[in-house]
Amino acid sequence: MDPPRLPSALCSIDGFRWTGDPARGLLEPTIEADALRFGAWQLQLAPWHGLGIVVIGVIGVTGDEPTPSNYVDELLLAEPHRDRFFALVDRVGLVVCKGVPGEHPQHRDVRGRSSRGRLSQGEYFHHDGCAGPVKPRVVEIRCPYQSVERHTFTAIAPFPEVVQAMLLELPAILCTGELATWRTTLLDPSPSLAIVDWDIVQGTINRAVRRSMPSEDQRAYLRKVDVRVKAYREPWEMGESRFIANSNGVRTMQHRRAYLEVHTGKRPNGRLVKRWPAEAGDAIDQEACEI
Repeated sequence: MDPPRLPSALCSIDGFRWTGDPARGLLEPTIEADALRFGAWQLQLAPWHGLGIVVIGVIGVTGDEPTPSNYVDELLLAEPHRDRFFALVDRVGLVVCKGVPGEHPQHRDVRGRSSRGRLSQGEYFHHDGCAGPVKPRVVEIRCPYQSVERHTFTAIAPFPEVVQAMLLELPAILCTGELATWRTTLLDPSPSLAIVDWDIVQGTINRAVRRSMPSEDQRAYLRKVDVRVKAYREPWEMGESRFIANSNGVRTMQHRRAYLEVHTGKRPNGRLVKRWPAEAGDAIDQEACEI
């Protein structure tokens, strides 16, 4: 595993800046404070200088408000705040919410299980809802409270930066043809870089890796990609929801099922659930990618 990140009393992410006392876990926003306020409530942030922001709860602006028992479902995803919350997810790419009790009727069990042989599709970086013509704007993945610990990680990284990291970490023996051309363009930027279709590049890389590398070599390669792109791949905590900017015009993420060590199987593993909270009606029932 990577060494733990050091907490910081000063956080700056895409125009957001917070200062405060990291020992207390309370950071006060000094720029664009309104983006972190939802009615009478302010997001309580953990010290964090990696991808996205980490929320450990909410605090009342006046101090007199009763604390919601489930601040995600009762506050952030409820009217009139849901659109502003989705805008925050769009802006920072990832919002991790800790201490969220229970599940929601829209949640569905995450499908997919990896074997010691061929990697599942969910082990490669992907957008959710990839089987449909329109990708959902936001995907929420939650680790509900349960008796079995979740030991498989979920890596989350910005797109297309993750594809660029895949190119740079690709073994030389596989970097031929179109892949070699794209890698050269990436290392020596030119106007043509702006018109590269990164979805096509990613698909080409995945096929080359899948055809040519043993399963554990593929997993080792993807771990190197995680490190290069500085992916979020912290251990899951029970009662934790991760809201991922899955498809929007501001900042898009991809995610994958991640093993940080050799996958031997036969180990009990806690379950995850997910939904597409920004989509209307029964969008969650559509075919979705596994992780």
